[in-house]
Amino acid sequence: MDSVPGVCYQDYLACVESSGTRLDNFLTEKLNGMSRSYIQKQIKEGNVLVNGINTKASYKICSHDIIRVYETAIEELEINPENIPLDIIYEDNDIIVINKPKQMVVHPAPGHYSGTVVNALLYHCKDSLSGINGVLRPGIVHRIDKDTTGVIVACKNDVSHKFLAEQLKEHSITRTYHAIVHNHVKEESGTIKTTIGRHKTDRKKMAVNAEGGRNAITHYKVLDNLNNRYTYIKCNLETGRTHQIRVHMASIGNPVLGDSLYGPSKCPFNLEGQALHAKTLGFIHPSTKKYMEFEAPLPDYFKKLLEVIH
Repeated sequence: MDSVPGVCYQDYLACVESSGTRLDNFLTEKLNGMSRSYIQKQIKEGNVLVNGINTKASYKICSHDIIRVYETAIEELEINPENIPLDIIYEDNDIIVINKPKQMVVHPAPGHYSGTVVNALLYHCKDSLSGINGVLRPGIVHRIDKDTTGVIVACKNDVSHKFLAEQLKEHSITRTYHAIVHNHVKEESGTIKTTIGRHKTDRKKMAVNAEGGRNAITHYKVLDNLNNRYTYIKCNLETGRTHQIRVHMASIGNPVLGDSLYGPSKCPFNLEGQALHAKTLGFIHPSTKKYMEFEAPLPDYFKKLLEVIH
């Protein structure tokens, strides 16, 4: 597949779990922040190729399809390095593990072209970031939401990126989150297994059992009952869908505290977004082939919440 001079693009490799998903639904999930109608327009105008061929929005994805998206809207966009301090947990020649703060977007997207983790990584790592995800997401293997804090990993070369991406695909990476949720969680532990896809009417939201949704599995355990009004829990992700914990906990009547998208519109604690923290990340290192596990301590706001509510 030849590139078009002067136009940015990103490639996506479809995994087995994506088989049977409509092309427009697949890209709506991947290109978070872009509407389905916008994506359908891009497909119709030939800005999306599947294995180098123009196709329709209704095309059903096959495993190992390569989907190339030409982002004409960012044709002249240059993502600049920015001297933004990073809370680095670990770093070597292959990977960098950081503790992401609240209010920080992981990678540039419409409305957020500066102040992101990527801008900071470009300054810190210079040219040492993998290029698999194109100019907008160098080094980025996975992401967490803007207002979710905690540990994420980025890769400094393509070999490391592919190695970690394969672990993500196989669901062998350890991902543990801590959260404070509304109401008393009835079971001490449990597993939520649904599909998650784009909401039928509100394209900013995800929903369980949505059309074209993909399998999503969350294991949860109660850590503390907070006055029967809130519950402190930990969640282990078996899959990593957009907003997965937020959607899953809301689906059983326990939306994450501060999450106005899936829970109450008003929060009594004046929070900036949801009380959700990516605490632990574990994986096989791409070079040493040894299992490594990293932790990000609970942020101050989270610890104060636990004290106030308790």
